[in-house]
Amino acid sequence: VKFKMLKHDPCGLICLCFTYLAVAYADYAVVRWILIEMIGNSIWTSIHAVSFNSLIFLLLFAHWRAVFTDPGTVPFPARKLDFSDLHSGNRASSEQKEGWTVCLKCEIYRPPRAHHCRTCNRCIRKMDHHCPWINNCVGERNQKYFLQFLIYVGAVAFYAAGLVVYAWFGECRDCFIESISFQHRVVHSIILMIESGLFGLFVVAIVIDQVTAIFSDTTAVEQVKGDNSGRTRRPKMSHLADVCGKGHPILWLFPCVSVPEPLSYNNGTYEV
Repeated sequence: VKFKMLKHDPCGLICLCFTYLAVAYADYAVVRWILIEMIGNSIWTSIHAVSFNSLIFLLLFAHWRAVFTDPGTVPFPARKLDFSDLHSGNRASSEQKEGWTVCLKCEIYRPPRAHHCRTCNRCIRKMDHHCPWINNCVGERNQKYFLQFLIYVGAVAFYAAGLVVYAWFGECRDCFIESISFQHRVVHSIILMIESGLFGLFVVAIVIDQVTAIFSDTTAVEQVKGDNSGRTRRPKMSHLADVCGKGHPILWLFPCVSVPEPLSYNNGTYEV
């Protein structure tokens, strides 16, 4: 499958840059102005610095995997197929066996639950939505990384907010002494709390929506279309394992476990 690694969508590129700038600022403000400046020379400063930056690393790694992993792009056939009858208005044959359909924009056969993304201009297997924050679709092969990214953003946001409160009201005895350093501490603390609150609440809402969709085995596109046909009732954890992998659940926290392989195309027929 030829997958375009980085899409030149202006909104997506802006969101990517904003994401990395926000993460970089949070790391700088927490380490420089909360841990070093306010908590000071303490073993807890080192512990919190290592813990916070470990979460930052996992956040960035998960984001990188979500951005650059093929979400499940349906490949083009080796030879161009003739869909002129469908373009002329005969849509009766657009429904194929076992739920396969024809995408008139890509001019390909696509498997069940694949949908066309107007931003990527490709059909994506089990497409949930196109997310500008990863400049990519959320689909069958990268939903796990997207979910991990959201969880780590929430963890970093609430950790940063907790450190601000802990530093001001628990550790820093000289924090309220008027000085230039005091003004910097106040400004960075306020910005951190605003950033943590906005991103923290935002990702909590999206995580709840994503987990609910995974448990019900319904994507955002299918919710909008009201399409829940062809589903078999299975345990919720089974659906979660389909997204996160078949390994031990503790491995679901790390963005390094394999995900389902993409479609292959052979002799004019798609193979799942």
